[in-house]
Amino acid sequence: MNSTRLYGKILKKLDEKNSVLYYVIKQIQASKLIDKIVVATSELEIDDAIVKVAKKMNVEVYRGSPTDVLDRHYQCAKKYSFDTIVRVTSDNPLNDPQIIDKAIKKMKTGKFDCVTTSLLQTFPKGIHVEILSMNILQKSWKNSSIPYEREYVTPYIYNNSNKFKIYNLVNPNNLSHISFTINKNNDLKLVRKIISLSLIHISEPTRRTPISYAVFCLKK
Repeated sequence: MNSTRLYGKILKKLDEKNSVLYYVIKQIQASKLIDKIVVATSELEIDDAIVKVAKKMNVEVYRGSPTDVLDRHYQCAKKYSFDTIVRVTSDNPLNDPQIIDKAIKKMKTGKFDCVTTSLLQTFPKGIHVEILSMNILQKSWKNSSIPYEREYVTPYIYNNSNKFKIYNLVNPNNLSHISFTINKNNDLKLVRKIISLSLIHISEPTRRTPISYAVFCLKK
């Protein structure tokens, strides 16, 4: 909630009644391969509103450090005994469940410690997934020493990529110049426009919003 660029952005409305967080969760729920969704938020009182949204959607919540986000992820994974963690962030309401499932399938081959779209960005910003083994998350948790690594969870892994088996999922067309991530008011307006176009014939936003359709809406 306490974003410095767009305060309270994940509870901003994207349509008449539904928030950024609602869409983030709905997109993840459209994945065919995710077993469990947990919203990992902070213990701060300001984030009680996040807990309320998650519980209304029957999604479990873990609350941890507001500044050491890496510790929050690690402690959450420990609590739920996850052996694999699918990490998505709450400012990406158009995240593509089909891309998430492609990444999960690649991780399920057992050949990698991490599958990501972030090492080489070819998808639009906002189409983002990182899949981590519990082992690599634990190593990052133990060895990350600077505040930046603790806040953004995965920099230690990417900065030491020679130590790990990392697979970067690549889009056939480089669309990294497009952004669906919500950081500023203009981003919010763009995503609202995309959603308004995609909901012309659909009253309840529980469908997938594939990357190709979002780009089509962007061009209209």
